Amino acid sequence: MLNRLTIKRGEKTEGESPFWISFSDLMSALMVLFLVVMAVTLVAVTKSVSAEEEAKIQREKDIRAVMSLIRQESAEKNVNVDESTYRIDLGEIVRFDSGTFDIKQDAARFLRGYIPVLLRAKSTPPGQKWMRRVVVEGFTDQDGSYLYNLGLSLNRSRSVVCTLFAKSSGDEVALSEHELRQIQDLFLVGGYSFNSIRKDKAASRRVELKIEFWGLDEKKPEESGVLSSKEFGQC
Repeated sequence: MLNRLTIKRGEKTEGESPFWISFSDLMSALMVLFLVVMAVTLVAVTKSVSAEEEAKIQREKDIRAVMSLIRQESAEKNVNVDESTYRIDLGEIVRFDSGTFDIKQDAARFLRGYIPVLLRAKSTPPGQKWMRRVVVEGFTDQDGSYLYNLGLSLNRSRSVVCTLFAKSSGDEVALSEHELRQIQDLFLVGGYSFNSIRKDKAASRRVELKIEFWGLDEKKPEESGVLSSKEFGQC
């Protein structure tokens, strides 16, 4: 009889099966760890973006509230407020004769009655947080040279501030010392020459107020709660 042909399979080496099981488990564990790290990173980034977006939305909401308050109170005084550009046109009452920067008496009376509107807006919680300054911008018509008009426009904006600090007489409204110190801290003088002329020359010789707000990334100076006591100087 023929002997049966027996094929012997190679015997597994000791510990071969446990080795492959351990390696597979290790790869699975690493994959799980990778997914966990990615998930945590994604959540952290999402939260960071969400917090930044929320801060932007809240800032815009606060600024709208400030501008809405200014617009409402300005409407009572027939002053036009552009809430999108943060600009305030003081209107026909604060206009200048050609080549001059003198504030007329009725304009001075108007300014002293209107400026507290901005100071009240600054005193509100959103105003305290975001209002940076009020820039007084003087404008001219196109007559004269660039430098002449630049100096004239600057003098016109300076005249507005000087008028607020001038001593009132008769039945004119007088600003308090506290309000004047607020103006020193908040107001900035600027000139714009004839960069924004209008069809009517008289309308070009005007003054506007531009409200500036702090940005999210801007570092604000620490507020001591004490208003400026620096001497105003001479006009």
